[in-house]
Amino acid sequence: MAHGLKPYPEYKRSRLRWLGTIPAHWEEKRAKYFFREVDERSPTGAEEILSVSHVTGVTPRSQKNVTMFMAESYAGHKLCRPGDLVINTMWAWMAALGVAKQTGIVSPSYGVYRPLDGDALVPEYADAMLRTKPYESEYICRSTGIRGSRLRLYPDKFLDLPIACPPHEEQRQIVAFLSSKDRDVRPFIRHKRRLIELLNEQKQAIIHRAVTCGVNSGVPLMPSGVDWLGEVPAHWKAWRLKFAVKIIYGSSPHESTYNTDGQGTVLINGPDEYSVEDFGETRSIKWTTAPVRFAPKGSLLFCLRGSTTGRLNVCHADVSIGRGVAALVPAGDEAFFRYAMMDLRQQVRASFRGSTFPSITSQQLDNYRFPNPPRDEQEEIAHHIARQTEGLDSAIGRAYREIDLIREYRTRLITDIVTGKLDVRHAATSAGLVADDLELLEAEPEPEGAEELAAAEEVAIGDD
Repeated sequence: MAHGLKPYPEYKRSRLRWLGTIPAHWEEKRAKYFFREVDERSPTGAEEILSVSHVTGVTPRSQKNVTMFMAESYAGHKLCRPGDLVINTMWAWMAALGVAKQTGIVSPSYGVYRPLDGDALVPEYADAMLRTKPYESEYICRSTGIRGSRLRLYPDKFLDLPIACPPHEEQRQIVAFLSSKDRDVRPFIRHKRRLIELLNEQKQAIIHRAVTCGVNSGVPLMPSGVDWLGEVPAHWKAWRLKFAVKIIYGSSPHESTYNTDGQGTVLINGPDEYSVEDFGETRSIKWTTAPVRFAPKGSLLFCLRGSTTGRLNVCHADVSIGRGVAALVPAGDEAFFRYAMMDLRQQVRASFRGSTFPSITSQQLDNYRFPNPPRDEQEEIAHHIARQTEGLDSAIGRAYREIDLIREYRTRLITDIVTGKLDVRHAATSAGLVADDLELLEAEPEPEGAEELAAAEEVAIGDD
């Protein structure tokens, strides 16, 4: 058992089939006995705008990497107060909900539920419990809609949901224990991310030197006329991208052709379909029965908008692409082209620092200057980079896997404890954990762009 924790001595049957059993002394009551729906509106819209995400729950939008246009006024948006449970009605099926820690405003389409009794559910316990994977599966079952992408969890369905409730003091012990463990996990992840960042910087330096200077020392150089390229071998050319590759710009089909049932053609429509690591598999989130533009297998997908502008991904199958994506089909060596685009991507990102909604027009992408050495040199450069970065790629991969494993451990630990599979009462008392240790359990801050890698990863005001 994790940390020497053991099950409770006695259990009883739960009304939730997936939960199986709960500790015998826990209560189980429907959500309507803990919460009531409230519809309190802001007269001015001047309060802090709150974002609701399945990654971090309810947090200030100002702290998030959300690339959305601001509305002229937020008057009439829903108010929520500390301790309120906020549910994104449309994305509840992926547990886009959480307990608010501060007063703020959320979208009028969200559900705001206020505790009936402030002592019945400790807010931090409710936040941890209601965002677990088992409860997420329950939200899917209770949500209704004509398509998977339009499922909604309405108030009557949520308020009918059974909630397992330990005694008040035990809830505090549970949250204090989990908070202490979370404080051990976060530094580990933070250090691994810093390691990945340093390794990527080293890798990028190798790539930049090779794709701009080649691998043969002593060749004559000349100014390229492009700041990021600097001097290049005199026999090279610096073409505009539109002359070096074939560029296919996406065009989205009508929304009514979207589906999430695996029927039709995979649709890649923006940064939310990109994997965390460059050149990873694209995630099949949407399909369309009326594809408009196709990206061929082997092309390089380039994100044109949002916080992941410039993100690259290899297309592993023929897919339909929407307006947020361009497909680049190289004419020369594919490996060299990918490395050169990784270097160009760094320059693209640098030019958008500080922008509230970064994006690239087709004209801008067409005219980016691109190094174009002879084909035999392209292959030589690609092989050189692969050899030089092989060890770095292995180290980066190991660090990512270690982060994934510690996240899985944390998720499983939270689930087992808040659903009564493991008893922490003795451990919390022995460790001297007290009320001061209580805090909302949040995922550690995500790296740039990670919150846009899955549909509704970051669900903010206006995404109704």
